[in-house]
Amino acid sequence: MLALSGMPLVLSQLIEQLSGLPGVGPKTAMRLALNLLSKSKHDVAQLAETLASLHERMGFCSRCGCFAEHDHCMVCDNPRRDAQIICVVEQAVDVLMLERGHSFSGHYHVLHGRLNPMEGIGSKQLNLQGLDQRVSQHSVNEIILATSATVDGEATAHFLAHRYQDNAVKLSRISRGVPEGGELEYLDEYTLTRALEQRVMWE
Repeated sequence: MLALSGMPLVLSQLIEQLSGLPGVGPKTAMRLALNLLSKSKHDVAQLAETLASLHERMGFCSRCGCFAEHDHCMVCDNPRRDAQIICVVEQAVDVLMLERGHSFSGHYHVLHGRLNPMEGIGSKQLNLQGLDQRVSQHSVNEIILATSATVDGEATAHFLAHRYQDNAVKLSRISRGVPEGGELEYLDEYTLTRALEQRVMWE
């Protein structure tokens, strides 16, 4: 906590809470707090209202597991998207990153994690039931494995390939435009677009 002489308690509390956010240190938190202090009461009240209602208004799509304000996300509710192609990702934020490229017209499925036995994350902890159902209904022609290029991400991709290898569905892996050890969240839209376009069939 950044404590300065003469700093009011409410300001120091705000700085402490802001510094708990990822990538925000005490000095950055203080700049943010002072910026909020310089804004109008209306602007700050709107921000506070949005934050207060975040968990009430935001959830996950019951079909694919992506961010959604209602039962289904905007991708699943879009009739122009190709429901026969499903891109499997680890986290909902990965969908947002892939959508920045505006090149993928299929659907998604969010695992909400990746296999990691050391941390007790197995297949039962992943969001697989919905994907199993979509595959079993023969409504899927291709599954794109877009897990991260990490050891755990590769293990998850291998697990999924083995899980669906006996189904009448094509399995592909996003291209190596995604660097080894890379997280989708931190890649630019060009790299992600190229990785999707140059995906290879799973062997």
